[in-house]
Amino acid sequence: MKISNEEKAGILVEALPYIQKYYNQIVVIKYGGKAMTSQESQRRVIKDLVLLKQIGIKVVLVHGAEIETAKMLDKMNIECQVVDGIQKLDNDAISVVQMALAGKVNKDLVNLIQISGANAIGLCGIDGHMIKAKPLSCKLGFQGDIESVDTKQIISALDAGLIPVIGSLGCDSQGNIYNINADTVAARISGELKAISLIVMGDTKGILKDKNDNESLVTQISVSEVPQLIKEKVMSGDMIAKAACCVEAIRRGVQKVFILDGGQSHAILVEILSDKGIGTMFV
Repeated sequence: MKISNEEKAGILVEALPYIQKYYNQIVVIKYGGKAMTSQESQRRVIKDLVLLKQIGIKVVLVHGAEIETAKMLDKMNIECQVVDGIQKLDNDAISVVQMALAGKVNKDLVNLIQISGANAIGLCGIDGHMIKAKPLSCKLGFQGDIESVDTKQIISALDAGLIPVIGSLGCDSQGNIYNINADTVAARISGELKAISLIVMGDTKGILKDKNDNESLVTQISVSEVPQLIKEKVMSGDMIAKAACCVEAIRRGVQKVFILDGGQSHAILVEILSDKGIGTMFV
């Protein structure tokens, strides 16, 4: 369906107050899920980020590399034991994670941003020991959790007009490298930066009252409601961990946090720049 010039003008007018609200503010986007599954969806998301940058929003992109890591582990015939639902990473496996995340996915995203019209710089938590990490569990090898985050490099990149693209690795004081959940990294970084918003891209529309009914979307959740929703089994599995990251971001000073379907066209723009939100907002 072709959009008329009048309709296009109306869309811009509707977006204006949101552009004014977000101008010169920091938005952290955790990139993952369906948004990473095809070149077409990747290009679409990156163009949305570039647009946000062009209208004066400071964008920080945080990513993992689950799909690429799985491919590399398979090609190299490295099997990882699963403990409590999480892959245990030994020395060989964490080396593959580092190659996939910091060497492949991070640089591919930087390249895609550059050819889409904005300047970007690739970073990960190892650079300048930005993310100090510790073992997530003694049973999980080099799966890690965050001890502290130094945001100086991120702020310097933003001040230089760059989009920082941050891979979710960290290291300890002995130089051991750890894989860290990208939702966890995005939540912590957004809190440390006092971002106006954190957007978590996933595989569902957001929090659903009925996981089999996409029309049962919960559009807004207060952090105080989360324990009850878990008790009622509205949230389960990976969504509990994702919601916990959203709650942490809010408690660290982020004004609004969104969980969106990364596979939906222009999901980020629709959520930020229109009256009609499409995901779940935590406040």
